[in-house]
Amino acid sequence: MSSRSSADSHPHVLFICTGNFYRSRHAEALFNWHAHRDGLPFRAFSRGLLTSMVADEPTRISVDTRARLKHLGIPEDHTGPEPVQLRPEDLARAHRSIALKKDEHYAMMLKAHPEWADRIEYWQVHDIDCAQPADALPQIEAQVLSLVESFRRNG
Repeated sequence: MSSRSSADSHPHVLFICTGNFYRSRHAEALFNWHAHRDGLPFRAFSRGLLTSMVADEPTRISVDTRARLKHLGIPEDHTGPEPVQLRPEDLARAHRSIALKKDEHYAMMLKAHPEWADRIEYWQVHDIDCAQPADALPQIEAQVLSLVESFRRNG
């Protein structure tokens, strides 16, 4: 779902985290599954601010994200196949951009994409070093469902 195709005519939501391995991939898959199921014209894609951190990981997606998606019955093809580094054109392509943790990502945005740091939204979902997946992933789900509902109401 993350490759460029006719789906690019849809408005896009961009989810950003550090490695594009865990939180943003979960948000992307969840959003795309609900948007597709509900017939909404929106699609999500995800990127990371520092994907080099996960370059040596044996899997291309977090085992915690994979397990949670499976538990929810959401196929992995609702997220991209591997971590992708955030580029300026990704930010320009998105109609709405959300970084998963302001305390972590705002400074990274200032360094990597300063012109965008104050133009995106920030949530406050901890990474695995501060919160267990059993707590963080449901937080993402609640926020994504709220976002999907706002699109449902407002088109």
